Amino acid sequence: MKETELSEPLTLWLTKQGYTVSCEVKNCDIVARKDDELIIVELKTRFSLDLVYQAVNRKKLTESVYVAVPVPQGKRSIPKIKEVKQLLYRLEVGLILVRFLKTKTRLEIVSHPGQYLPKKAVKRRRAIIREIDGRYSEFNRGGSTNKDQRVSAYKQQALFCAYLLDKNGNLSPSAIRESGGGQKTQQILSGNIYGWFDRVTRGMYTLNPAGKGALSIYRDIIQDILSGLNTGNQS
Repeated sequence: MKETELSEPLTLWLTKQGYTVSCEVKNCDIVARKDDELIIVELKTRFSLDLVYQAVNRKKLTESVYVAVPVPQGKRSIPKIKEVKQLLYRLEVGLILVRFLKTKTRLEIVSHPGQYLPKKAVKRRRAIIREIDGRYSEFNRGGSTNKDQRVSAYKQQALFCAYLLDKNGNLSPSAIRESGGGQKTQQILSGNIYGWFDRVTRGMYTLNPAGKGALSIYRDIIQDILSGLNTGNQS
């Protein structure tokens, strides 16, 4: 497909909206004019950073800038449409999808250029802070892709629970919290997502063989956790 194939349906649609349409004007793919209103549409056969760069440059000329790309045959939309919409919303750029059907071409105006009003993801922000505050130490490397190798705050706290149970025998959640366990101690023990803990009586837990195996597997991490706690106590 060529970019010129996108031009005809967009030109026709804009003309029906009462705009006078010109193409390839001072490096702008499509320019539509109605009185003092000016719309610029940049075309690409697929969404790319080059298209974004062009749209941002066109914002110097008018607030009404759109990008238009075709929907791949057999697909419901373009790749990563959610992320594309978020990016263009932040840039105050509109998005038009062009669908080439068997007998006709359909335009979908996904979004119009509009003022970007940032919204904070309050719950996600709180979750990040809770995760940071819940960690005893840092074991992860930025950019790692293997989730199994990541050591979350939850896993660190579970390992610390396992260590205390192995050291002291059966304990209650409150006793573990008093010894440095996190606020999720009860949830960790009762939820038992790693399969390390057994409840022996109401409110009392023990470490099972799987938990003892985990202590061996993660012994280096546990040592780092204990070192961090000792350093914190000394300070």
